[in-house]
Amino acid sequence: MMATLQVNLRITAEEYLKSYAGSVKDVVATAMDGRRVRFPAKILRPFVTHEGIQGSFLIHFTSDNRFERIEKLN
Repeated sequence: MMATLQVNLRITAEEYLKSYAGSVKDVVATAMDGRRVRFPAKILRPFVTHEGIQGSFLIHFTSDNRFERIEKLN
């Protein structure tokens, strides 16, 4: 069974640009259930706008806890 985590993110465009510069590789967030999760910033690239990244996301993991996909909920 695949595990999922829901996170709410609000990352400015300037903050996200740090991942392109190489100074930031991971995003650390608190899931809706209170768990802290760390994931590669690059998985958010499809959701970057001029304002940055904001919204609720569902992150799907394989049964061995590897990233599988991410989807934007709103």
